[in-house]
Amino acid sequence: MKTAVSGLEKEFPGQVKTENLNAREEESHKVIKEQGFATHGLLIRNAKDEVVWRQADHKVKMKQVRAEIRRLLKSAD
Repeated sequence: MKTAVSGLEKEFPGQVKTENLNAREEESHKVIKEQGFATHGLLIRNAKDEVVWRQADHKVKMKQVRAEIRRLLKSAD
């Protein structure tokens, strides 16, 4: 997952910033629990750092992530 997520910055240059958290770190456990994930997941936040989309655990599909990013970027215009 890390490679696919990190690649989003290249796919959407200047529009997307990615961050990978280490699920073994205490602060990451807090995020996982707050977002309702069992083990891990993917969040999309807007420029105000508000969560605008989430997908939990092994349900993350990068095709859906890319579509949601495109939709959000289009609506921000």
